[in-house]
This record gives sequence, structure tokens and C-alpha cells, in this order.
Amino acid sequence: MRFSICCLLLAILIGPAFRSARAQDKPAHTAKAATEFMNFPGLPTCVKGSVKNGDPSKSGTVILAKSTAPCLIPWHWHTANEQLMMVSGSAKVEMKDAKPAAVHASGFLALPGKNPHQFTCVAACTFFIVSDAAFDIHYVDKDGKEISADDALKSKAKAPMKKEMKDMKDMKM
Repeated sequence: MRFSICCLLLAILIGPAFRSARAQDKPAHTAKAATEFMNFPGLPTCVKGSVKNGDPSKSGTVILAKSTAPCLIPWHWHTANEQLMMVSGSAKVEMKDAKPAAVHASGFLALPGKNPHQFTCVAACTFFIVSDAAFDIHYVDKDGKEISADDALKSKAKAPMKKEMKDMKDMKM
């Protein structure tokens, strides 16, 4: 049942990202053997991704991502709207002006564009990210001022797992 719900949500989520494929009348398909994970510029090396559809530099995309734990993507925002669907693992997502959210397998999160958030993978994560425009990432400091990726990534040490797991237990699911 959980698998069926996950598949249904995935189909609903990736529909908008297929606009570019439909516009060109070309079907989109990626065989499992063709999945190649790589580091993306500006992101921590603990997270790798594989573009499943679209071109992240030009349009909406579907990206399958994997992350080790603990892995922190510090406070940032994207121009595009972002939808995240967790395939496996557990993560904590903190958003400006909202309560932290625990995301587990088959969990879903919609993040509007230009909404600062940070993502912590607390148990090895596999998830889909669907965006409706070109991918960009803008890191911010504690005051919301934009900073370079280098500054954001070097200032964040790996979060201690025990604290992250305790925080996850305190969150409402």
C-alpha cells in the first residue's frame, strides 16, 4: 500500500516537469542502469544527484538524490518552487516561519520559491526533487543575508546524530 501511494504521488509530482518533454513530443525514460549519481556544484559532497528529466540549468527538472547521514544543506532558498518526495531514510527540514518537519519514506514536502529552508538527512536518504524552473541555490546566513556557497558550506560542521535523532522524536509526524 505504501509503495502504491508513493508511486501515485510520484506520478502527480513529476507531471509538471514533463512539460519540456511533451513540448518536444519526445518521451522521457531513464533505465535503472543509466542512473549515474554525481556531485552538484554548490551543494555539500554528502549529497549526490541524478537528473531524470529536464535540464537543471534551463528548465524544470526531476532529480533523484541520495545522501549519507548526517548531511546538512545549510539555510538556502531557490527561485523555483520545489517539491520533495522521500523514497527512503529520514530527514529534518527547517523552514523560515514554520515548524521543523520530519520527512520519512513516502513523505512529501512542497516548498515555495524564495522560501529559506535547510535540510538535514539524519538516516541515509533517497529522495526525488521536482522543480518548476531552472535550479539555483542561494545560501543565507542567520540574518537572512545572502552568502557564498563556500562560506555556507565551510561554516557548517556535520550535525551530531544524537541531537538530530532527538529532535526528530520531538517532532509531530
